[in-house]
Amino acid sequence: MNPEPHASLEPTKAMIDVRLCPNVEALGAAVARIGAAAMTAAIAERGHASIILATGMSQFATLEHLAVTSGIDWSRVTAFHLDEYVGLPESHRASFRRYLRGRFLAKLPHQPHFVPVDGDAANTSAELARLNAAISGHDIDVCFAGIGENAHLAFNDPPADFTTTEPFLVVELDEACRHQQLGEGWFPTLEAVPKHAISMSIRQILKSRLILLSAPDERKARAVKATLEGAVSPDVPASILQQHGHTMLFLDPASASLLHHKPAMAA
Repeated sequence: MNPEPHASLEPTKAMIDVRLCPNVEALGAAVARIGAAAMTAAIAERGHASIILATGMSQFATLEHLAVTSGIDWSRVTAFHLDEYVGLPESHRASFRRYLRGRFLAKLPHQPHFVPVDGDAANTSAELARLNAAISGHDIDVCFAGIGENAHLAFNDPPADFTTTEPFLVVELDEACRHQQLGEGWFPTLEAVPKHAISMSIRQILKSRLILLSAPDERKARAVKATLEGAVSPDVPASILQQHGHTMLFLDPASASLLHHKPAMAA
């Protein structure tokens, strides 16, 4: 599994490959299995693999299974971080750097080259320049990501910027996104949720050879329906994946509940 990068935003006949899993554990195992196969194929072909790691509750099972998947030479992997809150120290329980180090990287037998997003950097412009330089020249083999309750992709909330060519940018978080972070228990109050983040851009995400989306839970059902059955629109950021040649979306029965055409249960 090694498709070419897809960077165009022009309409195509591509469709998102939807997989329905019986529960979150099965979903995480399936995503990890397919992602691991793509990574090992890239390492066998080129001696190295580059991936993008996401965070949030939708990634719990995926990262748990991926961390214990055998046969991956993690020393030959570069892992880019998808997004991080601006101004949040890594010591904060909601820090995505802390999340990845504790929930994933610490469990690996060998460490990949990890490129974190330092949202607490003293100079945000310099941090963006560092990240953009770091990812330049890397062909991303696998992007592990999710879909927000507002259909955001990374922290690209609606209306998302579909045109910027910068790999990383500072974005403003909308109220729906901030309420999601509060509802998931990462912050004690809405006022405590940051209003800005450093996020990988839409165009950069679309350069990934393979995009694996984990979107379980009933609270994602409306976003899933809009992503799959609506028009491609910045108001539904994840809908842009209809134009990516190799995106797989993994759902559970709850998140698939509003779809007009229910996908068959994956084997």
